[in-house]
Amino acid sequence: MKKLIASIAMGAIVFGATVTSVSAEEYEVKKGDSLWSIAKENNTTMDNLIEMNGMDSTTIQPNQKITINETYTVEKGDTLSGIGKDFDVSVKDIKKWNKLDSHIIAIGQELQIKGADKQANKKGTKADEKQVAEKAPATEKSSSKEEPKAEATSSEEANTSEQPEGKTISVSATAYTAECEGCSGVTSTGVDLNSDPNAKVIAVDPSVIPLGSEVYVEGYGHATAADVGGAIKGNKVDLHVPTKDEANSWGVRTVDVTIIK
Repeated sequence: MKKLIASIAMGAIVFGATVTSVSAEEYEVKKGDSLWSIAKENNTTMDNLIEMNGMDSTTIQPNQKITINETYTVEKGDTLSGIGKDFDVSVKDIKKWNKLDSHIIAIGQELQIKGADKQANKKGTKADEKQVAEKAPATEKSSSKEEPKAEATSSEEANTSEQPEGKTISVSATAYTAECEGCSGVTSTGVDLNSDPNAKVIAVDPSVIPLGSEVYVEGYGHATAADVGGAIKGNKVDLHVPTKDEANSWGVRTVDVTIIK
């Protein structure tokens, strides 16, 4: 069982009152862990963990503590699309992480934000400013029945930030690494994966996804279609990862790929 440590990550003092809108959940690295396996277990991506923890590489050490999740408390005026923008995650993911059937959220509701990046700090600042503004002399409504509101009033607002724009297809995805016998480490388009082991590159069937395309792969992130493979035919892709362990951890998955351009 992985050891999870919950801790308060953010708080601010506003007019003598403590405002805590974001809390964090940390993971303590165990021997044999990889950043990829931690991301997989916590339903996020390596990119998000690197961004959120300010890491320069994917190297981790036993006993190191890594922030993996944020918990945000909904405030007056919040929408899922707005929260998604502040934390740089999609509405679709927020709904999935919190098992939401609709876009309706209520003041005081706690939302899990998995693998959010440093935009969370900005969200905390906005929350504090909002608390200051709401302390202006006004007839503050105290009825708990009156506060919760439907979050989105139009389908256009509700769909904001759900996913990158472009054609989305479902594919079977495997993973590979340049660390293999007989591998040159250079893709068919000339990308040297040996010099950049963290490069986000996928191998594709060019008749399905043109080489050079910018894509977004569910569970992997933004990448470039810069390689091909003998077994990569039709709706199949092969994702480059830094190590063999990470390739094995990925296995075979069915994911959505959005062709951005």
